[in-house]
Amino acid sequence: MEKKLDPQHLDVVAFARDGLRLQGEGVLADWPRLAEEQYGDTLTAGQVQWQLQGRAVAQSGGPDQLWLDLKASLMLPMQCQRCLNPVLESVQAERSFLFVADEAAAQALDDEVEDDVLVISRDFDALALIEDELILSLPLVPLHEVCPETLPMSVADPAFEAAAERPNPFGVLASLKTDPDR
Repeated sequence: MEKKLDPQHLDVVAFARDGLRLQGEGVLADWPRLAEEQYGDTLTAGQVQWQLQGRAVAQSGGPDQLWLDLKASLMLPMQCQRCLNPVLESVQAERSFLFVADEAAAQALDDEVEDDVLVISRDFDALALIEDELILSLPLVPLHEVCPETLPMSVADPAFEAAAERPNPFGVLASLKTDPDR
């Protein structure tokens, strides 16, 4: 009988040791923190597609290292920082996580390895991890390659120019002080 794996309650030890794989997809509404980054309603967000792969790496003179490889992607409508209109951005995350026995081991290894180090859990929420990684992968400045409308490239403002031509009110007051006929 095959055991049904729940990505919100994942036994990381068994998942990595057995080299198991999980994948799925879901609507953006199922990922509330990620959904907050969506801009406008004219473009439709794509499905959040994700994949988890467990693996155990044999170590000489010690227990196997337990790893979780994560891949996730979606198309997310965001606000173009040039024209301020919606732009559909491709968001992709691909990370590997090393799992260790406790916080002390995680802190000790954190400076030594490039990959993220997490503490082993028998009830690990992998979907929250996927959402975190997608949020961290959002573009800092979403932009169209070519904005759909022509943007004003002039810095001249007619209202500013008209205001500059009016007499300075302090100059008028100063002339009253020096002109005794007024």
